[in-house]
Amino acid sequence: MIKREVTVLASAVSDLREAIGFYERRQEKLGDYFIDSIIVDLESLSFYGGIHAKTFGFYRKLAKRFPFAIYYTIKDNSILVAAVLDMRRKPAWNRNQLRRRRR
Repeated sequence: MIKREVTVLASAVSDLREAIGFYERRQEKLGDYFIDSIIVDLESLSFYGGIHAKTFGFYRKLAKRFPFAIYYTIKDNSILVAAVLDMRRKPAWNRNQLRRRRR
């Protein structure tokens, strides 16, 4: 099994900060739980990156505990996470976000 390096791009970091704030406003420490859960999902990409279906030109991994999707590409032997988007938004909004993030 190949282990790949996972890099979270600045655009995805921005998505994560926004989501943490959203959950933290709902309940204290929920933002911490969200990011801990997403980090586990991101770490799993080092082994399982590339097995997910492509959506809007990116591989898409659904988060295990929250309604978010992790969009990534593979370059050489690295996983590049371009977005972590809320799946409760309109699909057109997510599609537009991903179009802006094409590499």
